[in-house]
Amino acid sequence: MARLLITSGPTRQYLDPVRYITNCSSGLMGAALAQAALELGHQVTILTGPVTICYPDAASVIEVLSTDEMLSHAVAQFPDFDGVIGAAAPCDYKPSQVSQEKLVKDGSGINLELFETPDVIATLGQSKLDHQWVVGFALETDDHRFRATTKAQQKCCDLIVLNGVTALNSTMTSIHILTQQGECVLRAHGTKQDVSHEILSVVQRRLIDFDGEEGP
Repeated sequence: MARLLITSGPTRQYLDPVRYITNCSSGLMGAALAQAALELGHQVTILTGPVTICYPDAASVIEVLSTDEMLSHAVAQFPDFDGVIGAAAPCDYKPSQVSQEKLVKDGSGINLELFETPDVIATLGQSKLDHQWVVGFALETDDHRFRATTKAQQKCCDLIVLNGVTALNSTMTSIHILTQQGECVLRAHGTKQDVSHEILSVVQRRLIDFDGEEGP
């Protein structure tokens, strides 16, 4: 049995007490991966942004709102886990200032200055110990394989799951799993439930049961 941390869902970056920027990640893939991991006998903790779905009852769930909160909890939790699967879509940008009062429309509009948020999976990848592994996700709209491979290298991911925008808020997905060297070790298409089992099969074989005799 392995201890798996799975990040899931979107995060929110507030502009004022009621408005925020986010994305349309649903958490469906995170939930499907958690269920597949549980069926393999693993212990699962899900670190999730705000979603409307239900996660498997057998998984532990930690709820967060912002990318900074997800990062803080991930860094605190990761030392207790064998590996992490980063299926979340943390918000990549946050406003330089957050109004403490609701912004009032006055006809003049507003200008937003946005800063990049810290990268959750990159932070974990750079801090992982020899016995730990990291699986990232990359959603790309062009130069798919090159960008995903580059992300795998920059984030110190053992494997990276490449998908596209059609997977967002959908029950279906098409994925490639790539190594840091750009080798494709799985192509899969179908429901997120079915594809998650294929992903976990690769993770099980190449990372959890890996005996060191050949590269992951």
